[in-house]
Parts: sequence; structure tokens; C-alpha cells
Amino acid sequence: MKKVGIITLNGYSNYGNRLQNYALQKFIEMHGFECETIIDKSRIDKGYLIQTEKNKIKKLLNKDFNQVYSKLKKIINKNKIQAINKRRENIFEDFSKTYINETDFYIEIGKIREDLEERYEYLVTGSDQIWNPFSSSVSEVSFLTFAKKYKRISYAPSFGVYDIPESERKNYKKWLSEMNYISVREEAGAKIVKDLTGRDVPVVIDPTMILTKEKWLSIAKKSKSKPNKKYILTYLLGGGNKEHKQKVKEIAKQYDLDIVNLGDIKDVEHYITGPSEFIDYINDASVFITDSFHGCVFSMLLDTPFVVCTRVGQDSKTSMESRIDTFLDKFELHDRRYSNINNINIFSCDYTKSNELLNIEREKAWDYLSRALNCDEKILQECGN
Repeated sequence: MKKVGIITLNGYSNYGNRLQNYALQKFIEMHGFECETIIDKSRIDKGYLIQTEKNKIKKLLNKDFNQVYSKLKKIINKNKIQAINKRRENIFEDFSKTYINETDFYIEIGKIREDLEERYEYLVTGSDQIWNPFSSSVSEVSFLTFAKKYKRISYAPSFGVYDIPESERKNYKKWLSEMNYISVREEAGAKIVKDLTGRDVPVVIDPTMILTKEKWLSIAKKSKSKPNKKYILTYLLGGGNKEHKQKVKEIAKQYDLDIVNLGDIKDVEHYITGPSEFIDYINDASVFITDSFHGCVFSMLLDTPFVVCTRVGQDSKTSMESRIDTFLDKFELHDRRYSNINNINIFSCDYTKSNELLNIEREKAWDYLSRALNCDEKILQECGN
């Protein structure tokens, strides 16, 4: 069977990243290909230098007792946080080993295997913010420059910005012009491609939206820390402001609900939750309060009522808010904004129209990838849509 390689953001900490990687793999497999994600070590920030413990001790010896005590307390707290994050990271890594076909080798700029291109019929870059010019990890590898032009395909990558800085425009123009098939995740991305290359490219849905509720539930897993009673679920990457937190407490008290905070490290038992548990938590929540794009997406996919907050520290001009706005507009879910929380039944959400629109978007995505992978009708019929 012919094989496709995926280039995406590699890491074991973000629900959306892991789940989009899994979904893109499944979407490609649905077209009759084997698929694996290539580990790209170009994405390691080499500019970060770790201070040695020896140097830390030397600096502490020159401080007074209160300064030393304060510093040691911070170090201890930092170590606790690192230990918690490491436990969480291990769970994410286990998910990846179970559900995502990752290569047992890695590539980086200047260290591309000679046989890499020959391993794959096509290479697909996406989705996530793999083309963000302000990321220290973005490189020509993200644009598949190591492969022949006809093999280069993008599926729903994001630039994460509205404009490419002048210093990067020359590279981006060259790299984008040499791509065979381009699709992007947001309208802003399509405008960037048009501006730099003159090409009109399709805006397609995030790959997580391709898979059905039944397929997502097939990899869901119940957490040992999941409440036995009904609960209100929160996942606030911006931490949430006082108003958001107070509102959650009021709702929980009024309706006798437990509170599960997936994004709060202070709620350790729920914070240490993997992607499979993330799906199960959303599926069974009475209502989901979130500022996450993928939080909104999985609410719709799993028929769970949700309320979306503006992420603390961001506004409507940011990439994150832009893609959430695009999602709410595209699927006619404007009323689920936090500003309407007192005017809607937060425990009920009619997804009838949204599902009709989702099916249309799935057809567009299917048609695009079928053309990009040069699939004939017979293969598509055998693999099923």
C-alpha cells in the first residue's frame, strides 16, 4: 500500500494538536494510504539555554536569608509543577504511541534522510499553526522543500497571523509558490497565499471535524478522577478571569454540579488528563465552558452544550479569537458566546443546522484531499467516505 508522510507540530502537551494529528492520519487512511507522522526536530527551540544547578547555587550564596528562602521556595514550586507536567506529558505520549503512527527516526534542517522522499507517495503538511512566521520552529521543512513539487500538499495549516512580516515574505513567497496543492484553515490564511503568490486556495475544516462522533467515542477513555455525579466542565487556556470563575461556581451551586477544570494545574487530578479522557469528559459534561477552539469543535461533534469565553489577554484581532469567530459564524452558533450566557439555556444546544453545514464542509474537504492525493473513484469507493 502506498504511504503518505505528515509534517506537523510534534509534542505531548496540547489536546488540539494531538487530536488533529490523529484525525489527519485517519482522513488520509480513509483515502487508501498508509500514513505516518515524521518527527521534525527543527521544532526544538535551540535558543533556550538551561542554567546549571551549580551556577544557581553560586548566585544563592551571595544573597541574604530571605532572598535565599524566597528563591528556594520558587525552585521547589517550579519542580512540583515540572513533575506534574511530566506526568501529564507521559499520558499524552502514551496516546500518541497508541493511536498515531510516528516515525522511529527524526529529521531537521540539514539532516534530511537521503531516502526520505522515496518512502512516501505524497507528503502532507498541517494542520495547526505550522506556518506561523513568529514561531522559532518554523522552517522550510514545514513547506516540504525536501520533496519533489508534485508530492507537496498542505491540509488546513494556519499562519497564526494576518500578515507575514517583511523579513519573511521572500521565503514564504518561494515556499508557497512551490507547493503543489495548498489548502488553509482560515480565511486570513487564504488572503496571505493570494497576496504572496496570486493563487486562490480553499479554506477547509480542521481535520478533527472530519471524524464522526462514533469514531471519536471509539478512542474515548473514562478518567479515574471523573465525578460520579453530573458536572460542569471547564477548559480555559487563558486561565479565565474572576467573572468566568465566579459564574462557573454559581452555575455549579445552583444546579448541584461538580466542577472539573481540565486546564487548571491547581486541579491536579483533572489536569493530568490525556486526549482520550478529554473526549470522554466533553461527551458527558452537562455544559462545557471554554476559550479553546478545539473545545468548541468537540462540543459540536459530541452534541455537548458549550459556552465560549474570550481568552484572557486576547481580543478579536488575535488568531485564536479569529478562528473561534470563524467557527461560530460558519456553524451558526453565535448564541454560545459568554456574552449571551444569561439569555440562553446553557444546558441545551440545537446542533441540527450546524450538522447540516458540517456535512457540506466535510464534502469540500473530502473533494480537496481526493484531488491532492490523486485518488481514483474505485479506491475511494473501497475505502468509504
